[in-house]
Amino acid sequence: MDDTGGSIMFRTTFLPALGLLAAFALTAPSPAAAAEAGGHRMTAEEFVSQLHPMTGSVPLPGAQATLTIADGYSFLPAKDAQRVLTQAWGNPPDESVLGMIIPSTDAHSVLHEKNWAVVVTFVDEGYVSDGDAAKIDYNDMLKDLQKATREENPARLKEGYPAIELLGWAEPPHYDAASHKLYWARDLQFKKADGSDNGHTLNYAIRVLGRKGYLSLNAIAPIDQLAQVRADMPTVVEMAEFDTGERYADYNASTDKTAAYGIAALVAGGIAAKAGLFAKLGVMLLAFKKFILLGVAAVTGAIGKLFKRKQA
Repeated sequence: MDDTGGSIMFRTTFLPALGLLAAFALTAPSPAAAAEAGGHRMTAEEFVSQLHPMTGSVPLPGAQATLTIADGYSFLPAKDAQRVLTQAWGNPPDESVLGMIIPSTDAHSVLHEKNWAVVVTFVDEGYVSDGDAAKIDYNDMLKDLQKATREENPARLKEGYPAIELLGWAEPPHYDAASHKLYWARDLQFKKADGSDNGHTLNYAIRVLGRKGYLSLNAIAPIDQLAQVRADMPTVVEMAEFDTGERYADYNASTDKTAAYGIAALVAGGIAAKAGLFAKLGVMLLAFKKFILLGVAAVTGAIGKLFKRKQA
């Protein structure tokens, strides 16, 4: 199984481990703050003015799918989402990002402290069989993931990254066999080498299965926004559908590629399955250089590179 190039993502929270997407507890820069990108300094207001939020029906040609953006939400297309991830949130470029769903029609929300967002990617590794869905013991899986997380911590600390503690399921995995959509949430805590707290994050993941692969939607949210994210996720889940001819039911066993893993691997993530940009961080990391890391401590430095508070 191949692995997409990843990077380190920064914000006040952490991205998904094995399919987790980190949450950000970003300190909102003032409108007069300065941004540096490519040697050019711009204000936060100028940065936001260059974003192009979309509403209504949004096609995702790279995935042969469509998002129907619900009222009160908007979608930042690929280039805009990549700019937010790299320039505002301090991540290396990643062209696999297809866009970002935000729970607002105001692009300024990407700079707000309590903001959350859903990053959209597509994994084209073939049809994922859901035959194992009813047989999975997610309590046993959680224990295995927690053990794997602990075992990887010495190497993470050696590489200069915070240790990770998988506290548990913030939302146990759910699979809807009728819509072929899967979602779950992890409660993650990060710790420095001295054991002190380095951030607490919610990782909420959605997988929409299709004929040739799956859409990966990863929510980035502070843990204290769990109630709001949980309340909004059913709406987000409903937004994503594959186009006619590319849906799960359109699979043709005689001609189509089949993924080498099932539902359990999608939840376990990382080593078991590629879940796009945000599958690199967390419990079973394939390569430290490909983390998507969002830590509380990282925010100050990462965000400071783009938005610098106005000096008194």
